[in-house]
Amino acid sequence: MIKNIKKLFNITASLVIGSLILYSCEPDADMLGSQFFQNGAQGTETSYDVIAYNVSNNNIIRTDNARLQSATLGAFSEPQFGMQKSSYVTQVRPSSYSPEFGTNPVLDSAVLVIKPIYAADSVTTTTADDYIYPVGAVPAKKVVTTFPVAKYGKTKIDGKTVFNIKVNEVNDFLGLAAEDSIMSNRSVAEGNLLGTKVFNGNISAIKITKDSDNSDLYIREATLRIPLDSTFFQNKIITKGKSPELADAASFTRYFKGIKLSVVENDGYIFNFDPNSVVINLYYKKDKVENGTTTREEDVFPLDLGASNTHFNQIAYDRTNTPAAAAMAVYDTINGSPKLFAQGMGGPGIGFKIPESKIADIRDLYNNQKIGIISAKIRMYTDEVSWNNKYQKPSYFVVKQKKLNTFLEDMSALAYTGLYNLVKPFNLDKNPAYYEIGITQTFKKVIEKQAQSDHFILNVGSYTFDASGNLLGSIYPDLGSQNFNTRAYTPNRVVLVGTTDHGNEKSAKLILTYGKK
Repeated sequence: MIKNIKKLFNITASLVIGSLILYSCEPDADMLGSQFFQNGAQGTETSYDVIAYNVSNNNIIRTDNARLQSATLGAFSEPQFGMQKSSYVTQVRPSSYSPEFGTNPVLDSAVLVIKPIYAADSVTTTTADDYIYPVGAVPAKKVVTTFPVAKYGKTKIDGKTVFNIKVNEVNDFLGLAAEDSIMSNRSVAEGNLLGTKVFNGNISAIKITKDSDNSDLYIREATLRIPLDSTFFQNKIITKGKSPELADAASFTRYFKGIKLSVVENDGYIFNFDPNSVVINLYYKKDKVENGTTTREEDVFPLDLGASNTHFNQIAYDRTNTPAAAAMAVYDTINGSPKLFAQGMGGPGIGFKIPESKIADIRDLYNNQKIGIISAKIRMYTDEVSWNNKYQKPSYFVVKQKKLNTFLEDMSALAYTGLYNLVKPFNLDKNPAYYEIGITQTFKKVIEKQAQSDHFILNVGSYTFDASGNLLGSIYPDLGSQNFNTRAYTPNRVVLVGTTDHGNEKSAKLILTYGKK
């Protein structure tokens, strides 16, 4: 399909800083730009079929501390990709070593607290104006605000999806170095069942204020709280106080090796939470002696499950008799695949190759007809039949050249200009949706500088930024820019149209826009 482009030059002219189009008074082939649109000249958009194929990631991905800015929990099954189930394994450390729990300490309760991502704009509020705060019987007002956690998958199974979450002790030593590389298929031996929770998908915040002066008596953030076995923690922690087991990290992480969170069900949804704010609070009482009188004093001892601990997501799959399993079994970089399966958290990715014959044709246009490339992008559509559902489609992909572990040249040059988007999604709320992957600078080098062409590899996820908005892959280039992304905890997936019969407008294509005097 060829059509005239009259507006694109206004956009392209802004990209001179990235040298996508070069300007000169001389009409050399690699110096063309503004000349294309003078005296009524027009831009031309042409599409070329590309070889698109499935890339198996072997259902594994690195999911340790270095990769998990967010962690996942849950399970989700659907016909195209099958079942994906995520559990969370972490070490536990005391908030202080050789703790002093006081005289006659007795544990009242142990609670595991995690902070899921939730929909802050969807809230239900319940107010009790005649509440009596139990400590001192203080007249107060209690406000409970309830939020649904952000879910990917099925939110309504039998009316409302319910998970049975369980917490088990881990019997395997997880290591001392939090920076150790751990893959998502690592198994651990489970021990004692420490707690369970029937989770309806909502979390609540609580605020209690005194009636007399409206001062705060109690504030609790919106969290998921799972009650744990008090007897276990009384014997494991509270009675140990100054014991050698609680004296240092090396001793403690071998004494209490960690916990595993998982769900019983194999279908529902996957939700995200902050792995570095997870804590187990031990609420206990101890003797307090004043003026010869002994009373019981309340105290809390946190067990830290955050960044200093080895932790990772354990991700399991069941792809029995699914189209995704059949597609991943075929790696055809010559003919391509009619359907493409892309899934985060270790699922499959996508490969693209622009045929050498098409590259030769475009080089011929460049050399003999003096064209100047204005824009080059890969366009791919979602499959209207296979992916006709309400699940949130991916909004971004991480993209690299097969032989390199760095950003595309386009992204390295233009990431901070505000003028370039590596991935542009369109109509994500419709069927079909489509995506465009910007490869202009990379492709220009292939055509104009005779650079070796390479495959493009796409995976579900996005690149990560620091608090100042800088791409982490640019800050730590020696560690490989492709390593700083959200793939490990992005559960989205999609089925796309790949290489099909010639003439199918929805098949994967290179969309090339060029100008000519």
